[in-house]
Amino acid sequence: MEVRVKPTLKPNQLVRSHEVSWQPLAEPGIVGVSVKVLRFDPIAHRAPTILLKFEPGASYPAHNHPGGEEIYVLEGDIRLGKDHLKAGDYLYTVPNNVHAVHSEGGCVVLVNVPQEVEVIKRGDKP
Repeated sequence: MEVRVKPTLKPNQLVRSHEVSWQPLAEPGIVGVSVKVLRFDPIAHRAPTILLKFEPGASYPAHNHPGGEEIYVLEGDIRLGKDHLKAGDYLYTVPNNVHAVHSEGGCVVLVNVPQEVEVIKRGDKP
């Protein structure tokens, strides 16, 4: 999951998320998932802390998290592998956890992904 934004050299990054527009997640084959960047890491050249919005029925394919992942559900529901989360739920997945993501009713989640995810292509074994 690659999210790119204009880098900032400021050590503190204040984001008023209600002032940031949702942007479609620009990845091949992904429909119905939007993103707001909350923190950009200029050293890694990526955004490890983001808000994701899944429209009802949207999904993200199976992928690996080399650095683990933290998710907090702000609205709606989301399924990450066998885990079904609802508003107020928090999930930490350990490094090298592989799962697909789906939201039946739609959701908004706060996500921290310290390292770039690796999408699992069909035929690849996790």
